[in-house]
Amino acid sequence: MKKDNNRHHILFRYVLITAGILLFAALIVIKAFDTTILSADKWNEKAMKELSRVEIIKPERGNILASDGSILATNLQFYTVRIDFRSERFMKDRYVMALDSLSDSLARYFPVRTKAGWKKYLQEPLTRKKLPRSFRLLRNISYADYMKLRTFPFLNIPNRNKNGLLKESKMRRKYPYGDMAALSVGIVSERPNGQIRGVSGLEKDLDSLLYGKPGVTKKIPLTKNLVNWIDTPATPGYNVRTTIDVKMQDIVEHELNKVLELCNAEWGTAVLMEVSTGDIKAISNLEKDKRSGRYIEGQNRAVLRYEPGSVVKTLSMLIALEDGIVRDTNRVIHTGTAYAYAGGRAITDAHGVGSMKVSEVLERSSNIGMTKIITSKYDQNPGGFYSRLKEIGFFEPMHTGIAEEIRPRIDSVPSNRGGRIALSRMCYGYATEIPPMYMLSIYNAIANGGKYVRPRLVKGLYGNGVDTIYPVSYIRDRICSEENAAILRTMLKKVVWGKHGTGRLLRNKYVEIAGKTGTCYMVDSITRRYDTSKKRLAFCGFFPADNPQYSCVVLTCNPRQPKGAASTSGTVLKNIALMMYSRGMLNNSSDYYAEANPGTVPTLYASKDAKRNAKIRTNLGIPKIKRFATPDYDTLGVPDVVGFGARDAIAVMEARGLNVKLDGSGYVIAQTPSAGADIESGGMVKLTLMDQ
Repeated sequence: MKKDNNRHHILFRYVLITAGILLFAALIVIKAFDTTILSADKWNEKAMKELSRVEIIKPERGNILASDGSILATNLQFYTVRIDFRSERFMKDRYVMALDSLSDSLARYFPVRTKAGWKKYLQEPLTRKKLPRSFRLLRNISYADYMKLRTFPFLNIPNRNKNGLLKESKMRRKYPYGDMAALSVGIVSERPNGQIRGVSGLEKDLDSLLYGKPGVTKKIPLTKNLVNWIDTPATPGYNVRTTIDVKMQDIVEHELNKVLELCNAEWGTAVLMEVSTGDIKAISNLEKDKRSGRYIEGQNRAVLRYEPGSVVKTLSMLIALEDGIVRDTNRVIHTGTAYAYAGGRAITDAHGVGSMKVSEVLERSSNIGMTKIITSKYDQNPGGFYSRLKEIGFFEPMHTGIAEEIRPRIDSVPSNRGGRIALSRMCYGYATEIPPMYMLSIYNAIANGGKYVRPRLVKGLYGNGVDTIYPVSYIRDRICSEENAAILRTMLKKVVWGKHGTGRLLRNKYVEIAGKTGTCYMVDSITRRYDTSKKRLAFCGFFPADNPQYSCVVLTCNPRQPKGAASTSGTVLKNIALMMYSRGMLNNSSDYYAEANPGTVPTLYASKDAKRNAKIRTNLGIPKIKRFATPDYDTLGVPDVVGFGARDAIAVMEARGLNVKLDGSGYVIAQTPSAGADIESGGMVKLTLMDQ
């Protein structure tokens, strides 16, 4: 009886198991039938959607280069290095033994922490209840730094499972020269879709060339799974060679910054251009940072519109000469003390006299003289002045390569009393808005014998099988005759060298400068009236005056000190010319220092040995020195930057992760804390500077 019951239970279990297997098999058959027959279209659509899915391969962005091939913007691979303390064969005991030597190596080559700081940082993961999988050691280091890191104690173990070393890479846009021409070169940003696109300057204007062409990957089925297959490889962007000269750029930025600090201006802009080619060799835009009080790269004002002031008188005189209004430059104009043309508000001169020759109108910067010359022809047709400017190509886009470029605004006025009054203001610099770059192009044409060359910031492209140099191009073949260009050059030279010249302050015995000063009152943003307490001061010209090689425009906004156009903007141009002369950049080999101090010896030499410095000074009778040296990176703590210029000193300190506060200008004569002092990353170092 008992055996029958057991047999019955066993058979019942078999029936249940068999029924379960049959039910499972039935479900498989039903599911297969549904998948292959009933829902075949849906699954085929899903499979095709997966196989047709593509991913975009981001192209490598092209480089931006200076005229000599120096890199202004490039892509560099940076690494974040981590340690996996839970890697399969991590050698914890050996890690603990190597902490002292590893901390010493890290402090020496990556001084973001001291040796003690590094040791404490490296010990911290061992105190956790659960060892970290991804402990960050360093971030944003170069490949060379990463390879150096791999030589350090413990980290030099070849097997990654034993030292747990991990690295993550990311491509970043780097600017080796820092803020140099930053607004013209521009910056990039990453969009939500992951694309790296330019947002300002050349990076934006030439984005389609620099960005390249994205590639495409798609899914293909292999034996075991789906894999990405490169269907179309990404094409790197073109490399752009600019006209920027690194040495000239450094001179322009330094001299502009020096004068802005001296006169305490709101902002300033300067552009240096080669006369024969229109190549923009340097461009700087500096404005005062409200928090730090220092001048930093700001808005690219060189291509924005402003009322130009008296620098526009040169353009008016050019039209007068070309139209035959002026045939005899010795003709006398009776100006008087005021001139109420067309019944408008009386026009006056800041340097007024009863009468003057036509040749003296620019020299004396006469508003009345310029008005009488232009209105003598365009009195009944004031809109004709606009037409003449349009005819010579003054309103055409420059296409310099700077994205923010704006064209001038000079209205075509009606032939009535209001139009006549407006014309009288336009011809000497008011009621118009002209970008400094456009004004510079006119002076450059005069210096170039009348040839109206187009300013350019891009010299050529290369990459992807292309190597192209852009030829010099012209807005018009010429803007005036060679004879009239020569007359204008003489007039502009007299602005500096004439008896009554408004730019007499710019005279020097090394580089003859020709150009025009310009002063313009600023409009109050609330009252919309001219504020006579605020001025924009300009100087536009070229040098050397008799054989022009470079043209330059400088604009200074609202200097707090009582300064004129010559003592601010003009002084910037003069200092640029003298610095270029002293460095032999004007087809000369003169030693500016030796000529200024005959019988003496140069005072610039390089040595890091203080005793050697003293010995040389004693033997050669050198009264002053400026020490130029490279930082000693083997020294721990605060670097020694005494004798460095401000820019170099800041670069060295920031490389050590330290913040800098500057006191004075010139070269570093003292620093606090002193060299070698132990200081945490992010600490503040005060540098005292003085002109030596």
